[in-house]
Amino acid sequence: MSASPLLSVVIPAFNEEANLKELISRCLTACSNLGKTFEIILVDDGSIDRSAQLITEAAEQNPGKVIGVLLNRNYGQHAAVLAGFAESRGEFVVTLDADLQNPPEEIPKLVEAFNKGHDLVGSIRINRQDTFFRRWASKFTNRLVKKISGISLDDFGCMLRGYSREVVEAILANPEYRTFIPALATLFARNPTEIPVLHKERCAGESKYSLLKLFSLQLDLVTGFSLLPLRVLFFVGSVIAILGLLLGMLILFLRFYYGAQWAGEGVFTLFAVLFCFIGAQLFALGVLGEYIGRIFQAVRRRPPYLLRKIHRG
Repeated sequence: MSASPLLSVVIPAFNEEANLKELISRCLTACSNLGKTFEIILVDDGSIDRSAQLITEAAEQNPGKVIGVLLNRNYGQHAAVLAGFAESRGEFVVTLDADLQNPPEEIPKLVEAFNKGHDLVGSIRINRQDTFFRRWASKFTNRLVKKISGISLDDFGCMLRGYSREVVEAILANPEYRTFIPALATLFARNPTEIPVLHKERCAGESKYSLLKLFSLQLDLVTGFSLLPLRVLFFVGSVIAILGLLLGMLILFLRFYYGAQWAGEGVFTLFAVLFCFIGAQLFALGVLGEYIGRIFQAVRRRPPYLLRKIHRG
């Protein structure tokens, strides 16, 4: 096996045949201009279009520079990135989306930060080319998750990031069910940083992240890196219990003061209060269930992905 390259670029792809040819060409150019050894690892996450075929052809046409990793079905972006990490050999590993919204030409900025001694290089998207709602929702969730989790990241959603070999090995040695890789990496990084990067409109195709998937991602991030929701539930539950006790004492007092007729007329108020308590309990059970579900998935120790084939040219 040849000596390890300086740079590995890991790109997960799911149904991105419309973008892959341009993506590969621009990545090869951007990496070649660095004047350093590199490898580009394209991970097909169970695509049902021609993505796997295009990745295979690129690996055959660029031996030693492009590696194709084909998963046997769709496991999600997290698992695809882990599969790319496992095959990478570079001293510095960059992850990149296949939709070209983060231009490959920005990769040298991350390598420059790595050369300055940073072992984790995040990125902050400037001049975002998403819809107003998506920009607003991203800004809101970034602030909320940062406050809840205590993780010092300004842009949780940008895929263009760089990881030192030590951080990558630490991530691979600590597989977690449905974790969030950028946040997990911050636990192992010694000297992290974030740099501004350009953001472009999607060249072709459509985003694979629906609002439901984005919500699920944020829920994974919060429950995977913070116990604050459980502590908030304990506090809220305690407050509701105290209020319920005081309300019960008040109703009992008014019953004796005004008589039975008053108590009968307040039955709908009691029902409303009861429904509030039931809603709070169900909400609490939902949050607890999320944590218990993560424990259940973790103890089963199922592999996050299965490889179908690796093409090294």
